[in-house]
Amino acid sequence: MSLFHLWKFHSMSLIAGCILDWLMGDPYWLFHPVRFMGNMISALEARLRRLFPEHLLLAGGVLAGFMCLFWTLIPVLGFLGIYRGLLSFGIQRHWIYICLFVLESFFCGQLLAARSLQTESMKVCSALKEGDIEKARKAVSMIVGRDTAVLDRDGIARAAVETVAENTCDGVISPLIFLFLGGLPLGMAFKAVSTLDSMVGYRTPKYQYFGTAAAKLDDVLNFVPARLSGILMCLGAALLPGCSGGRAWRIFWRDRKKHASPNSAHSEAACAGALGVQLAGDAQYFGTLVRKPTLGEPVRPVEPEDIARACHLMYATEGLTLLLLTGMGLALNLL
Repeated sequence: MSLFHLWKFHSMSLIAGCILDWLMGDPYWLFHPVRFMGNMISALEARLRRLFPEHLLLAGGVLAGFMCLFWTLIPVLGFLGIYRGLLSFGIQRHWIYICLFVLESFFCGQLLAARSLQTESMKVCSALKEGDIEKARKAVSMIVGRDTAVLDRDGIARAAVETVAENTCDGVISPLIFLFLGGLPLGMAFKAVSTLDSMVGYRTPKYQYFGTAAAKLDDVLNFVPARLSGILMCLGAALLPGCSGGRAWRIFWRDRKKHASPNSAHSEAACAGALGVQLAGDAQYFGTLVRKPTLGEPVRPVEPEDIARACHLMYATEGLTLLLLTGMGLALNLL
């Protein structure tokens, strides 16, 4: 298979995976590699802490390196094994390619989180519209890391909008880019790092050293996708009713660096500007108030409908990214 045909294979799998994600999301009953990654990380963390009790920085680095290597090799070896196994049974190559295409499309869809992010965030929106604050707090606690018991109606809506905006990069655009660049192996490796960072990449006494490697690696991998997400979200805002592309760009450019993380504020700032609301600011984590700068301007208060608008921005950004990547791939193959 030539490089061009290999690129077409991966590109078609990626597009099919996007469609699967839009249609199905992540059903709870279906096997998901991220759940396996999470269980794997928990088990390895406990073992590495016992092996290197005085060298937690090293232990965290070993875990990050192992997760990257393991999840890069798994799809390569798995697909190679399936290919050779089916070939040994005398199955024709074109049927084998169809089988591999279906498998890669399925796993590409599982690495993208647009539909599940919409589903979970809209539960918050529905509960707020019903006036059920406790139900809304419970729903938002499933998608944010902050303490939700202290949040009022506006705080709940703001938290949901923020997580949709931030995860537009982490859960949608970054996986798209890495799947495009390296197919399922690179996509899986990225998702392993992202999952590891979400579990251990905290500046708490427990993870101050152990989570350093995961946090730094995640920052490196998301550096370009975060900036691309912010730019394309501004373009998407110009295409959507109820959003301002000009204000999105102004706030994105002004506030994109107002975060302790080098990547988190880009898509959040663009979303805040597009909607005309103020996001971020102080939040409580594990009983401790964390001071953070605000993003955007309070042109109007945050409302439950902004959660749906943030989801529309997420899909617009994903669509523009898919168009950009497809165009780049076609251009490279014409050279």
